[in-house]
Amino acid sequence: MQAAAPEPQTPPTRRHAVAAMTPLSRYALIAAGAVVVLLAFGPLWLGRAQMRLVVEICTYIALAQMWNLLAGYAGLVSVGQQAYVGLGGYTLFLFAAFRDAHPLYALIMGGVFAGLLAIPTAWVVFRLKGAYFAIGTWVVAEVFMLTFAQASSLGGGSGMSLPVTVARSVSSSRELREAIFLWAALALAVGSVGLVYGLLRSRFGLALAAIRDSEPAAESLGVDTGNAKYVVYIAAATLTGVCGALIFLTKLRISPGAAFSVTDWTAYVIFIVVIGGVGRIEGPIVGAIVFFVLREFLSDLGSIYLIILGALAVAVMLIAPKGIWGLIADRWGIELFPIQRRLVLEEPAQEKPSPEASSS
Repeated sequence: MQAAAPEPQTPPTRRHAVAAMTPLSRYALIAAGAVVVLLAFGPLWLGRAQMRLVVEICTYIALAQMWNLLAGYAGLVSVGQQAYVGLGGYTLFLFAAFRDAHPLYALIMGGVFAGLLAIPTAWVVFRLKGAYFAIGTWVVAEVFMLTFAQASSLGGGSGMSLPVTVARSVSSSRELREAIFLWAALALAVGSVGLVYGLLRSRFGLALAAIRDSEPAAESLGVDTGNAKYVVYIAAATLTGVCGALIFLTKLRISPGAAFSVTDWTAYVIFIVVIGGVGRIEGPIVGAIVFFVLREFLSDLGSIYLIILGALAVAVMLIAPKGIWGLIADRWGIELFPIQRRLVLEEPAQEKPSPEASSS
């Protein structure tokens, strides 16, 4: 009796899965989350000066995230974001000093008013393109500064200070007040990162990516580029206004020159984004760390410090156009906030021979 011929074996099929993160990215994200938790408990182990430094770093991260959203994804290179820092700060002073509003409520209103004023401002500056848009945003910021400098009720050109009662309304304890400022700044930094990440992972983010790659091509595919830019501009202005309100709440004093400083609130922010990496969520975080390290060691050099910052920015743009984080991502494939999905092929499972086949 002839044995039956063995059935032909089909090759095992390779399964595939869609993944957004690599294992290395997961570990890096866990480490970043641990740092955030550690900073949240900062009042237990940080001194007052160190807590103020953390507040400043967090506000700059939030400002840089908003500028990166504008320039890195929507193609809106603005040099007038100091307009919304100043508007947020002055709104806080108006509500807290003249309306007896709670400072934290005035903090939110600073963002609301900045976002509302960004609507007519966008209607004006969006009529300009390229370099004219950048110059137009700077001119608008100068107009705002000159307007507030003429307001005698707000101290005119010399500015004004918050009453002591306003500062104490946050908390009667200085230690708790500093802790509240730290938590607010940390929430602002984490919220700005989350906002950008959420936008870029949505369908709206696909539209922004198409605009960044080629605006004419995006329009030909049906993307409403004008509406997308309006949304980004107003969102960036709103969060920038909240940042400005928090900055001057911690300083307890405001003046037109400080509130609408192009150096402090735009030039430094652009440096942070360029050094870290334009068009990457991680870029502003890395750039802020580099900026504050350089400031810590070089700020005593005076004007030479600014020359070093400019030379470093030019060198990075020439040697590493993608920024420091771009080099890290290309070299090791680390992305803390991946917005692209990858197709991962899984190895096929080896099938065990059946008992019938083994017995025969």
